[in-house]
Amino acid sequence: MTGDVWLNSILLLFGTSIGSLLALTFKKTPLSINLNLSFAGGVMVVASFTSLIIPGIQKGGFWQTSLGILIGFFLIGLIEYLFPHEHILKGSEGVIKSEKIKKLFLIVAGVVIHNIPEGFGVGVSSAYSIEKGSATALAIAIQDIPEGLIVTLALMVANRGVVTPLAAGIFSGIIEAFFSLLGFYTFEAFRGFLALGLGIGGGAMIYVTVKEVFPEVYSEGSHTLSTVGFLIGFLLMLFLDTTI
Repeated sequence: MTGDVWLNSILLLFGTSIGSLLALTFKKTPLSINLNLSFAGGVMVVASFTSLIIPGIQKGGFWQTSLGILIGFFLIGLIEYLFPHEHILKGSEGVIKSEKIKKLFLIVAGVVIHNIPEGFGVGVSSAYSIEKGSATALAIAIQDIPEGLIVTLALMVANRGVVTPLAAGIFSGIIEAFFSLLGFYTFEAFRGFLALGLGIGGGAMIYVTVKEVFPEVYSEGSHTLSTVGFLIGFLLMLFLDTTI
C-alpha cells in the first residue's frame, strides 16, 4: 500500500513536470486557459465528494467530516489571504502589496496554493482507500499537464527566460507530491481522525474550486467552452472513481 501511495505522489509530480517541459515546444498555449481551468474544476468538484467527503461521512459520520470541511475552508482561506499570489487571469491577491514582489514568485505562489489541497486530497483519500487515491491521482495528474504548460509559459513571459520557469513548474509538482505523502502518513498514523482528514481535504478542494477556479474561468472568454471543459473534467473524474 505504501508503495502505491508513493507512485500516486510521483504521478502528480510527473503530470506537472511533463506540462512544464512541453513549454519548451510551444511559444504560446495551444489550449484555452479557461478550458483548462474549468476542466480542473470539474475534476476537483467530483473528487471532493466521491473521494473525500462521502467516504469521510461513511467512515466517521456527518459531524466529524463537516468539522474537517470547516477546517479545510479556514486553512486555505487563511493561506490565500496571508500570502501574496497572482492568477493568470484575475491578477494579484494577498495581504502584502504584490507590487513589491516579482510577478514570477506571485504566479508560483498561486499555483502552490492550488496544489496543496490537490496533493493533500490524494494522500488522505489513499489512506481511506488506495483505489480512490489512485483514481484521484490519475485525474489530477491529467489536468496538471495542461496546467503546468500554461503556468510555465506565463512564467517565461514574466521572467523572460527558460530555466527558472521550468524549475518553478517542477517545484510546484514537488509541493503537490509532498502534501500527498503528508496527507497519507498523517492520517494513516491517526486513523481515528481519518474522517476529519477526509473532510479537510474535501473542504480545501471545494474552497479552491469555488473561490479561485470558477471566478477565473468565467472572468473572460467563451462561457460555453468553459462549461464544456467543466463537464469533461466532471465526467472523467466520475468515470475513474467508479471504474478503478
